Amino acid sequence: MRKSNFDLRLQPSLLDEARKVAETEGVALNQFINVAVAEKLSALRTESYFQERAARADIPKALAVLARSGKGKPPMKGDDLPD
Repeated sequence: MRKSNFDLRLQPSLLDEARKVAETEGVALNQFINVAVAEKLSALRTESYFQERAARADIPKALAVLARSGKGKPPMKGDDLPD
C-alpha cells in the first residue's frame, strides 16, 4: 500500500477531541483519522448506491409484490402481534 503525507489543519478543539478519542480507543491519532475518513467515504458511497437503486425502482411493481405477500398463508410462529 502506498502511503502519502498530507498537511491537515484542524481547529484546536477538534484536534484535542480527536486525540482524546484516539487515546481512549487505544490507537494512534493518524490511525484514528484514517478510519474516520474511510467511514465517511463509505457512508457517502452507500448513500449514492441507494439513490441510484431508488431511481431505478418500479414502485407499482414493488407494491404489487407486497400486496400478494403472505396471502392465504397463516402467520408463522413468532409473527403474532403483541397484546
